[in-house]
Amino acid sequence: MDTFNPISTYKELMEYLIDAGQRTMLYWDVMRQRGNQYLEHMAVTVPNVLQFEHELILDGRKLPQPVNYAIAKIRPPKGTIIDDPKRPFVVIDPRAGHGPGIGGFKAESEIGEAMRTGHPCYFIGFTPVPEPEQTVEAVIEAWAVFLSRVADLHPKAEGKPVVIGNCQAGWALMMLAAKHPGLCGPIIVAGSPISYWAGVRGVNPMRYSGGLLGGSWLTALMSDLGHGKFDGAWLVQNFENLNPANTLWAKQYNLYANIDTEASRYLGFERWWGGHVILTGEEIQYIVDNLFVGNKLSNSEMLTADGVRLDLREIRSPIVCLCSKGDNITPPQQALGWILDLYQSDQDIIAAGQTIVYAVHEKIGHLGIFVSGSVAKKEHQEFASNIDLIDCLPPGLYQAVFEKKTADAAHADLATGDYISRFETRTLDDIRALGVNSLEDERCFAAVARLSEVNLGLYRTAVQPTIRALATEQSAEWLRRMHPLRLGYETLSNRNPAMGPLASTAETVKQNRQPVAPHNLFLQWEKIFSEWMTLSLNAYADWRDMMTEQMFFGVYGQTWLQALLGLRASDAPPRKRPGEDPDHTAFVRRRIEELQADMDKGGPREAA
Repeated sequence: MDTFNPISTYKELMEYLIDAGQRTMLYWDVMRQRGNQYLEHMAVTVPNVLQFEHELILDGRKLPQPVNYAIAKIRPPKGTIIDDPKRPFVVIDPRAGHGPGIGGFKAESEIGEAMRTGHPCYFIGFTPVPEPEQTVEAVIEAWAVFLSRVADLHPKAEGKPVVIGNCQAGWALMMLAAKHPGLCGPIIVAGSPISYWAGVRGVNPMRYSGGLLGGSWLTALMSDLGHGKFDGAWLVQNFENLNPANTLWAKQYNLYANIDTEASRYLGFERWWGGHVILTGEEIQYIVDNLFVGNKLSNSEMLTADGVRLDLREIRSPIVCLCSKGDNITPPQQALGWILDLYQSDQDIIAAGQTIVYAVHEKIGHLGIFVSGSVAKKEHQEFASNIDLIDCLPPGLYQAVFEKKTADAAHADLATGDYISRFETRTLDDIRALGVNSLEDERCFAAVARLSEVNLGLYRTAVQPTIRALATEQSAEWLRRMHPLRLGYETLSNRNPAMGPLASTAETVKQNRQPVAPHNLFLQWEKIFSEWMTLSLNAYADWRDMMTEQMFFGVYGQTWLQALLGLRASDAPPRKRPGEDPDHTAFVRRRIEELQADMDKGGPREAA
């Protein structure tokens, strides 16, 4: 055993203190750069993090129903060859608190992989501030105009445009495809929640949030305080609250511990993460009432302003759903549960003429589904390479399986990229195996939806008139400026006089940098402390999530509350699933008989 050497230990301590002090200075200088970057980014008319050159095709602000969206054509990077006859790809970024561009954040991205396979690419983004009285349905109609324009620009393409919707854009894309069935080619929804009540107990407690807040009345309050606008920074705050270990410690410590190499990557991501945007009060209320709390999309209960019922079974395009078991925002149950809501049997899917392909990643987080380079080079590249095959798949349910290409694989030379894809037939039981709600769970979520309507009605009657009379544009802007996330950027920038000297100090530190040796005793203690902090915050999050779930079911599982809300008048399920509708069942039976009668007609394509 090594004997204690006080001189050596003192030397290690001094080396560590010098290194720690230098890292501290450099860390705060990166925070200063982050703040300045935020101010510069938000001063741009259309801030985005798109890393590809592009040209504007259509501006949604000039449409008859103005919206703050626009579509741009991506210019291929030098050396990238575009095959004009190939169908174009259109990537729609989520407007869920952050700015646009994450779908083309780097070369290894959805846009990058689509162009690498020779497809022309377009991008639908948005400005930070919505148009007055903008609605979700107006946005969807604007997208329809954009996609029609793309189709017009490619009259000789081999198929209709492939459309990718990330997160929030995914469910909106599903609504678009249901209302305008002939507009899209295959659609890819990545990390998109569609069945909002779905899930399993013990994990992913975000679905309980609406219930613990008493429904959507708080959304209306925040919009009224914002003078008709909802600050997207609150959505980002909700995301950060899900993982306190990462938000409060790991993310910042990783920068501090690797300050010599991590600053560029950190600032690049923060440029997008801090680009907070605004939604209209009408938009966010529509989303919360109909989707997050009401769960109406997967139940075919949504009616548009012009009287169209949105039924996802009307979608004629192949649907590709990409989700992950590591996603705590959109777990697989919420991404795929709509299939169980709409279809009672595997034959129902075939009778509806719908092709559904899904892929479940084992561990990637929510953002990684459309940000991670590894996902882009695997799942997104394989989807882009095989999109025409997906378009030809006969109706049914399939799982996309990706295997690493090896030299001894059969016909490996025919597969582009590093993986070989295959699409295996699946059944509804495979979706059920991911986890479903019990009847009592369903009643709890139905109780939330009913109580939300009551509370929202009370708020609008008793409180809203006063709030709207007091709120002004100036007070709303002040509240947005005072949001904790925005303050974190603005106070740690050159607007703060105390941050000014950091630039020159940091430059001096870089010129005299003395990093400590990796085996330094005190550095090892620092890492142990960091691991302890992460474990402690994770333990707190686990306890919080457990209490959240227990509180949710403890309150909304009360039979007297369910009875007051009209859910105990019978023992029937609290909601009727479209797949169980008698008229739909009769349609499926007739359709199967028609298909069986045509078994002896057609050629190879029909046989497939």
